[in-house]
Amino acid sequence: MIAPPHRLPRWTLVLAAAALAVGGWLLYAKAGAERDADADAGPRPVAVVAIGVALRAFEDRLEAVGTLAANESITVTSKVTAVVTGIRFIEGQQVAAGQVLIATEDSEARANLAAAQAAALESRNAWERGKQIFGQQLISKSELDQLDAKLKADQARVHAAEAQLAEHTIRAPFAGRVGLRRISIGALVATGTEITTLDDTATMKLDFSVPETFLATVRAGLEIEARASAFPAARFSGRVATLDTRVDAETRSIAVRAVLPNPKGVLRPGMFLTVSLIRERVDALLVPEQALVPEQDRQFVFVVEPDGAGWKAGKRQVRIGRRQPGLVEVVGGLAAGEQVIVEGTQKVRDGAPVTLPAAVAAPHGG
Repeated sequence: MIAPPHRLPRWTLVLAAAALAVGGWLLYAKAGAERDADADAGPRPVAVVAIGVALRAFEDRLEAVGTLAANESITVTSKVTAVVTGIRFIEGQQVAAGQVLIATEDSEARANLAAAQAAALESRNAWERGKQIFGQQLISKSELDQLDAKLKADQARVHAAEAQLAEHTIRAPFAGRVGLRRISIGALVATGTEITTLDDTATMKLDFSVPETFLATVRAGLEIEARASAFPAARFSGRVATLDTRVDAETRSIAVRAVLPNPKGVLRPGMFLTVSLIRERVDALLVPEQALVPEQDRQFVFVVEPDGAGWKAGKRQVRIGRRQPGLVEVVGGLAAGEQVIVEGTQKVRDGAPVTLPAAVAAPHGG
């Protein structure tokens, strides 16, 4: 036979319920006291990072791409058909203006010059004798004129022979660097045969195009900065030399030519460069892009303001202007010397207390 379950006295249950009620009330009272204490102390400060706003150099840049060309550049060719007898340059050598590059067989040209000089000498002697006897009235004026005309014709043949002889010697028309040679000694070169190249690379021309909308600001003398993929760490400076006289009707752009000094010779004709055209350099209030808090079509920043012995965040609407990588120009709503929050903008609210790093959080009067 199973014994009935033991029942606790009624008074025991009453005491237990009373104890639970008292405990709950004490916990509620403690939580309420903590909430009251937090309310009295106010919201907790948010740790932020801020920077001072100051006038900084701002460069209004226009980006483009361009191609390099030598200041002077030619393909060295022969004017005559002849056999190469001498090569007077080394590939890649810097040569002076007038320096001999190639010599070709010129014996026939020398013989023609000697014959022309002999004929001219004979004509001069005949003219000299004719002038003497003309004074004695032994020849007519027309006969003397014929002798004079023959002398001048023979002298012209001498000049022509000298020019033909000179064409057998190829000289550098300007100072520059020669390229690879395309011929050898003993080779027969014809008129127009490519021998080598000659480039004056002490100064380089950089040609690029800009949209016609920038015609009002792009002008001769503007500074440029160029970068080459072959030298990623290098920056090459130059200036705009001139603009084309016409706008391309299809692309609505205008060709611009800049010049870049190339004293070390690292830049080569045909290289592809990225160009930054510095249209204007001014002082402006610049803030980091991460300081901006956009709301619809408006822009705001949070500034750090004194609040008793501490700091608070102040929401400020600003007007922005031009941009450059990572920075934005502020044209209204901020003044130099103010501090804007750049880290922690997502956590702060207008008027909320903030704390700054010790290096920034100087006394208000300091």
